Amino acid sequence: MLYALASHLQPYYSGFNLFGYLTFRAILGVLTALIFCFVAGPGIIRRLQILKFGQVIRTDGPQSHLKKTGTPTMGGAMILAGIAIATLLWADLSNRFVWFALIPTLAFGIVGFFDDYLKITRKNTKGLVARKKYFWLSLAGFGTAIAISYTAKTPIETSLILPFVKDVTIPLGIFFIPWTYLVIVGSSNAVNLTDGLDGLAIMPTVLVASALAVFAYATGNVKIATYLGIPYIQGVGELAVFCTAIAGAGLGFLWFNAYPAQVFMGDVGALALGAALGVVAVLVRQEIVLAIMGGVFVAETLSVAIQVSYFKWSGGKRIFRMAPLHHHYELKGWPEPKIIVRFWIITLILVLIGLSTLKVR
Repeated sequence: MLYALASHLQPYYSGFNLFGYLTFRAILGVLTALIFCFVAGPGIIRRLQILKFGQVIRTDGPQSHLKKTGTPTMGGAMILAGIAIATLLWADLSNRFVWFALIPTLAFGIVGFFDDYLKITRKNTKGLVARKKYFWLSLAGFGTAIAISYTAKTPIETSLILPFVKDVTIPLGIFFIPWTYLVIVGSSNAVNLTDGLDGLAIMPTVLVASALAVFAYATGNVKIATYLGIPYIQGVGELAVFCTAIAGAGLGFLWFNAYPAQVFMGDVGALALGAALGVVAVLVRQEIVLAIMGGVFVAETLSVAIQVSYFKWSGGKRIFRMAPLHHHYELKGWPEPKIIVRFWIITLILVLIGLSTLKVR
């Protein structure tokens, strides 16, 4: 909104030309989301306490988590509000990619909200019935995939790009829709599974979103894209504002979510943020790089899949002491802050590897 206003005022005062620079608006995006969370955070947490929206802890999990019972949850609403406000203020709202990113993020957040609300009101960890939750997430995922597919203006927008190799693209054709669905819904659930310790999921999300902002900017700039040998997609650079808004809101939330957490994001935040990363990766054609940079999310998801499969196949035996993976290390005696920080460090390394694909071709 403010970007559009600045565009109209440019003929009257040259200072407004500054808002025409994507990098400047991306900086404003991160600052706006960050400041919003800093200012609104304490009030939101108090409101959650008044409403008694406290976290329900699973009794079959690590016993150390039982002391967290009652900690305000659904703090992800703060993150989504920060992202939405920053994006609406500083992004070009006539750009289709902005809406392809923002709408699914909010849609997944709504599903997460109802899941959290049912957990709180029913005082158990079940939430939405699994098939209903899967239905609504699938509806949002497929809807997004179809919209992106049918509005694509160039073949590259629906082709698979391989990292570390130059000029190799695989046209997905009709398979683009199920592929996109899997990326978005899979990413959403991966972040949700990772969100089990204070600050564990949000910092990797911030790091991956920041890297995706770089990919969006480079992919949307014809000169940079040509120099780096990556596909150029007109207009996709505007997603840099959306990505920096995620980073800003995530850092603002981490201020309150750092160990020991004053608030949890809940499914309203985790499902939405995972979907946001997935849809941006699809739009900038970097799904495989997302899997590299989000290796912690991938490992957490695989640990659950492996544990369940082996448990059924072996008749009750386990590979990990508990899944997801972070619980395994908890039961091995690692202090929670150590697990969190080490997962952050691993994510930083993986993000740097992902960014290297821009040049290593």
